[in-house]
Amino acid sequence: MNENRRQILEMLAAGKITAEQAERLLTAIEAPASTNGIGTDVAPAKVKTKVKYVRVLVEAPEQGGPTTVNVRVPLQLLRAGVRLASLIPAQAHNQLDQALSQHGVPLTLSQIKPENLEELIDHLEDLTVDVDGSQNQAKVRVFCE
Repeated sequence: MNENRRQILEMLAAGKITAEQAERLLTAIEAPASTNGIGTDVAPAKVKTKVKYVRVLVEAPEQGGPTTVNVRVPLQLLRAGVRLASLIPAQAHNQLDQALSQHGVPLTLSQIKPENLEELIDHLEDLTVDVDGSQNQAKVRVFCE
């Protein structure tokens, strides 16, 4: 335990400060506020962690016991795939787009650019999909971590 924390707890135990004041002091020493140059405290900005994986969890009860699928796909794989797709010649892009479209995948590879990938990944951070199957009680979750 650091010295400041110990002193705050001692002041609380001695009755010199209230529990609310102790809580505010502890919060202040754990996450010190930055100043804006005028001396006014500004709340610290929320630190955004970088999403590293897309996770798919499936839990389905079966007759022989529960079936669990746990897939964790690194987003680095997505980054590498987009970089590789940018190396495909334009003529091949058209053929691939047509083949994907015929198989029900409405994707245009030529429109996926490496420079736009980080924006896409940033939006994936908010992705959470929960599916509950009422007939067989299967539970599916897709999320980013």
